[in-house]
Amino acid sequence: MISRLFSLASVGLLTFTLTSCVTDNQHIVEVSVPLQRMAVYRDGERIREYPVSTSKFGLGDDKGSNHTPLGAFRIAKKIGKNAPAGAVFKSRKPTGEVLPPDAPGRDPIVTRILWLKGTEANNANAYNRYIYIHGTPEERTIGTPASYGCVRMKSSDIIDLFEVVGNGARVYIANLPLQGQAAQ
Repeated sequence: MISRLFSLASVGLLTFTLTSCVTDNQHIVEVSVPLQRMAVYRDGERIREYPVSTSKFGLGDDKGSNHTPLGAFRIAKKIGKNAPAGAVFKSRKPTGEVLPPDAPGRDPIVTRILWLKGTEANNANAYNRYIYIHGTPEERTIGTPASYGCVRMKSSDIIDLFEVVGNGARVYIANLPLQGQAAQ
């Protein structure tokens, strides 16, 4: 009986280890700061394109700067699966409040969060700065630099992106037009 429990525990641990290490190597997300656009590629083919909003304070990775960092990233965590469009998050937890697009007054993080981890020296602070790709209720500002460092999207677009890409997907943020195949 005890050996059978150890065997079941070992299988469970192996299953957990294998599923928790799954990395999305199929998808690449590319963000163009000058165009305020995002393209998503699967196995080298562009499958999606969205308008976005990067920082109104400029580019960089300095702590406390509110800049959007540049370079290569990985999606470290996905937060908000099955939350309604417009669900407000504080400290990555849903508050229970739901805002419609262009709700006046505040600018919280809404709908979904893709938490980015920088993979280069020039964006090493991104994770600890809480740099995300996330939804915003200020959808009227999408397409212009208006964020506080993150990459903002319309709620419908971040829901779509959240369903397409997985943890570990590569993200490139560049001060260039969309590069397409060159980004890979």
